[in-house]
Amino acid sequence: MYRISFFLTILALSALLEGETMAQTRFNKAFFDEVEPIKLVDPLAVTLGAIDKGEPLVYTYGDAIKMAGHSCPAISGGYKLTQLALKELYKDKTPVRGEIKVTFRGGVEHKVNGPISQVISLITGAAPESGFGGLGGGKFNRKNLMSFDEKNEADPSCVCSAIFERMDTGKKVEITYSNYMLDANPRMGELMPKSVKGIASDAELKEFGNLWHDRIKTILMNPPDGMFVIKEIK
Repeated sequence: MYRISFFLTILALSALLEGETMAQTRFNKAFFDEVEPIKLVDPLAVTLGAIDKGEPLVYTYGDAIKMAGHSCPAISGGYKLTQLALKELYKDKTPVRGEIKVTFRGGVEHKVNGPISQVISLITGAAPESGFGGLGGGKFNRKNLMSFDEKNEADPSCVCSAIFERMDTGKKVEITYSNYMLDANPRMGELMPKSVKGIASDAELKEFGNLWHDRIKTILMNPPDGMFVIKEIK
């Protein structure tokens, strides 16, 4: 009986340890951990007891990847433009999640407005008609804080353009994201079709992933002049 009990205890501990290991996403790009996180306060999270007053919600690029299921110029660009827009809107203050409106130039299907909007919504709380309607008559509402101006598209040369507005002060900034200046290794053209079709070798798949993320690293950590342009709207 003692041996059986001891054996079952070992199995339980092994399962626990394995569960703890499996609970963490194992990204294979070290620079993900070096990307500057985005910190906000969220009064709703405090009100409903998820975090203590004064504690921030911290979003990482890894969170954006998990939301989208992949890492690409749209997702990384959406993360970076949100970070830059919030810095310009709030300066030395901590942004308040749920108190930010976002308007895209162009419809939701224009270029990559859709995927980028999901990144922005994740971080700012701003949501279209599917968002949270609030408590007690609309307090903490996030619904319809994100919209798409189909009649006013951004310049064709850019990936997307979005207007961020502070609901407490009315301050607005427009940020435009372009990535035409990114260099692409010619080898990517050879490896991408094989990778997408699932016929690339492990070595080829790894090489493609590394080349692909050379551009992502540039967007997130060393964007060239003109990639992100911010202007305040009076």
